[in-house]
Amino acid sequence: MTATPRLEIITSDLLAGVRHGFFTRKGGASSGIFHGLNCGGGSSDQTSIVATNRSRAADAMGVPPERLITVHQVHSARVVSVADAQPVPRPEADAIVTATPGTAIAILTADCQPVLFADTKAGVVGAAHAGWRGALDGVLEATLDAMEALGAARENTCALIGPAISQRAYEVGPEFFETFFDEDRDNAMFFANGKGDRYHFDLTGYGLHRLRAAGVGQADWTRHCTYTDADRFFSYRRSVHRGEADYGRLISAIRA
Repeated sequence: MTATPRLEIITSDLLAGVRHGFFTRKGGASSGIFHGLNCGGGSSDQTSIVATNRSRAADAMGVPPERLITVHQVHSARVVSVADAQPVPRPEADAIVTATPGTAIAILTADCQPVLFADTKAGVVGAAHAGWRGALDGVLEATLDAMEALGAARENTCALIGPAISQRAYEVGPEFFETFFDEDRDNAMFFANGKGDRYHFDLTGYGLHRLRAAGVGQADWTRHCTYTDADRFFSYRRSVHRGEADYGRLISAIRA
């Protein structure tokens, strides 16, 4: 009998007392370019294999697969509040909140920021997918608003950004810089000069800035770069640079 490979789950004392984790690609059933724990149903990986991977993640969170709740992510600022079972079909949104004990909520990423939230006093948790578009449009603040609607207080809420693309690996063009600069001139602080007209964007620095400006109690980043560590993380940008046909998605989850 072959033993199931061990999952690797990144946690933080910032969310102590709440079951949570940023899952790496280790310990999954997928093969080829998806090798590892690919939980992306939108990928071209085999549906049954993705279901196996998601079941392993659910087991690690101590819930049945139908209580590991995800959404159809569309790079928006929309948030859904859920109870104890996966909505069918999955709603289009990029953040989830819940106060239902024994319910785990999760989001998928492959360079974008996975952000887990918890107000342990109120028993309310949240999970957000915050790429540049969602972060700029306010998905992090919208998640805090939705948590408050369930009884949380933002000053009691801790927010943790998981593995995401780092500034040194995130090269962008002048039009990208202009989008942020036009929104707020102070956003220039999140850009470093690159070669020619290129810039390097500090996505996680921007995320932390938005969280702290919104009044969250504590916020931090685990400081793992998805692009530079191929053994542990999937990366959309790395897959493009390598000319690969598709890419896996990492899952990040938190349980009420």
